[in-house]
Amino acid sequence: MQAYIMAFLVGGLICVVGQLLMDLTSLTPAHILVLFVVLGGILSAVGLYQPLVDIGGAGATVPLPGFGHTLVSSTFEEINNSGFLGIFSGALKGAAVGITVAVVFGFTMAVLFNPKG
Repeated sequence: MQAYIMAFLVGGLICVVGQLLMDLTSLTPAHILVLFVVLGGILSAVGLYQPLVDIGGAGATVPLPGFGHTLVSSTFEEINNSGFLGIFSGALKGAAVGITVAVVFGFTMAVLFNPKG
């Protein structure tokens, strides 16, 4: 039960920061998206995001900073396993499942519900 509460608190805090940025600044949602992904990658690279993942679980991995964390941490892991070539393959291997699921579900919803565009 404590894991659910921590995931809710961590994920909620990330969402509150995003909402405050939208309400109090002139940043667009696209700017905030990029900011969160880059910030997650930077915090992961300096070792500050993994403790947040350990505390918040899915509350830290599902929001946008979690995607940046996934890219950076999987790149570092692949560098340790494959050396220099891991720089090029790490992020793709780490994010492949998430990106594939997004594309498949997006396509499925477009076929089923006939989007207007």
